[in-house]
Amino acid sequence: MNLKIINHSVKFVEINAQNAGQRIDNFLLNQLKGVPKGHIYKIIRKGEVRVNKGRIKQTYKLQFGDMVRIPPLKLTEKKELPAPGRSLLKLIESAIIFEDSSLLAINKPSGVAVHGGSGVSYGIIEAIRALKPEEKFLELIHRLDKDTSGCLLIAKKRSALIGVQDLLRNRQTDKRYIALLCGRPDFQREKVTAPLLREELKSGERFVRVDPRGKESTSFFSIIERFADTALAEIKIITGRTHQIRVHSKFLGHNVAGDTKYGNYACNQRLKDRGLKRLFLHSAQMTFKHPDSGKKLTIKAPLSDDLEQFLLVLKKIK
Repeated sequence: MNLKIINHSVKFVEINAQNAGQRIDNFLLNQLKGVPKGHIYKIIRKGEVRVNKGRIKQTYKLQFGDMVRIPPLKLTEKKELPAPGRSLLKLIESAIIFEDSSLLAINKPSGVAVHGGSGVSYGIIEAIRALKPEEKFLELIHRLDKDTSGCLLIAKKRSALIGVQDLLRNRQTDKRYIALLCGRPDFQREKVTAPLLREELKSGERFVRVDPRGKESTSFFSIIERFADTALAEIKIITGRTHQIRVHSKFLGHNVAGDTKYGNYACNQRLKDRGLKRLFLHSAQMTFKHPDSGKKLTIKAPLSDDLEQFLLVLKKIK
């Protein structure tokens, strides 16, 4: 068995100004090139990684002067993966909807993961790095579920990453989604504040449910158009919890169309017969202050052709 020696012994790294503000998991991914993300999470969870001699969670944000303990690592050496396929690169390149010296925005296609891992060799961030080898810094600012499409932001420098993430954390962004809801809601506008509890199943799958012990979560639903047995809605989210829109929609009794985890099976089958082949959830727009200029920036991601065509089908059977 071929073993790759990452660290021969315990390594201590003092956090400088450049790395301050970065999540510990992302910091370790940069420090331990070639180590799978799952293994990074494992050594954090087991307490082998320590900050200032204490245990931390994977979401811990490093502070200037922190002392990080990185344990010795020996991994089975894997063959180097081939470069992302030309079709993926072409798809992602055509999906770029905004770019300047600090930020890049993708109209993320449904079915493409934002990063590799969990059986996926390549995601959007790997494809972007392959497309733009001249860029020394490219990091995801936030994430979208694999089956959700729409506006995805990538930072081209650390100051932009920290700046926009601070805006997201302090709820100083305006995020709008478009979703097709099952049934015919009896409201025009509805505010949902149901708290969400995130659990991880033994399989590693994430599952979220409404629970008073969960984190406070707020979504505003506005109906755009009603069809025979569905409704198109815009959802403004104040908090950005895992699967928030999908679980809040279920809480309202109007599941997101095409949702195989939290959705309505009968509704999904009916819409599948009409031609819906994916989750109808799309991040349509993000508005925030540009991290460099401070000016308001709105990035819009249009619906994909397949969703637009499906809406035309629904209009005919009103």
